[in-house]
Amino acid sequence: MNKVIREHYPASKLPEDLREGVDPGSTVTVTVTVEESSDSENRRRSLVKLLKTARRAPPIGDDPVARIRELRDEWDD
Repeated sequence: MNKVIREHYPASKLPEDLREGVDPGSTVTVTVTVEESSDSENRRRSLVKLLKTARRAPPIGDDPVARIRELRDEWDD
């Protein structure tokens, strides 16, 4: 999440909808936070869950290196 903070920012430079109830001669602190969309957050969580599951999965069948060596040896015949 990205965040930008501006301290001592002139209230007169704020957009009109943000100036409501604020003295134009005063200074304010403006904090802008970029929110992640829920869709990208859901994708990130799904990916993390998938990676955790894949790390726990047992190997499929026999040792892959041994299997490749067997196949390679068959070619030599």
